[in-house]
Amino acid sequence: MKKISLIIAAGLLFSSVLAFGQGAYKWVDEKGTAHFTDDISLVPERYRDQVLETKPPREAGPPPSTESPKRIGREDEIQSTPEPVSEETDLLGRGEEWWRATVKEWDEKLENARENYDKAYKEWKSKEQELEASNFKPDSLKRKLKVEVKALEEKVKDWEKRVEEAKNMLENVLPKQARDHRANPDWLIIEEKK
Repeated sequence: MKKISLIIAAGLLFSSVLAFGQGAYKWVDEKGTAHFTDDISLVPERYRDQVLETKPPREAGPPPSTESPKRIGREDEIQSTPEPVSEETDLLGRGEEWWRATVKEWDEKLENARENYDKAYKEWKSKEQELEASNFKPDSLKRKLKVEVKALEEKVKDWEKRVEEAKNMLENVLPKQARDHRANPDWLIIEEKK
């Protein structure tokens, strides 16, 4: 019952904002949830570059413009050049540039995780060999080496998890999100590095 009351109250509040002639701001978080507000300062800083400003319906006047909504920049300035209407976007209004940047980000994370995994793995194996060769060394040194081996093993496991996470994002999560949001699958193709 409380949820229904909150939804009704939110709807009335949003409609009253539009009724009084104020604009509203919309942004979508990383989970795909759409948020609305009438105060740009309530938009989290990291989402300000994707905020869409909607204007209330005009009273009698010329026909509506075919321009897309104005984007608000990080400095809360309205950008003067509207986006072209013909640009292909997904259901959330994200275009090729957003998808390619996301794929590139995860590809770089994967590459970084693989490099760090390889480095940690070599250190771990080297330390294990050092421990095996320490049969006639003092017990204190053996204990120290065992601790170092265990720490390096944990580091290897951590980097292995990061590699798997990045691979999963690139191979499963992003393609599924692209299908769900009807993004062009070509946007997920990583361009060859020169």
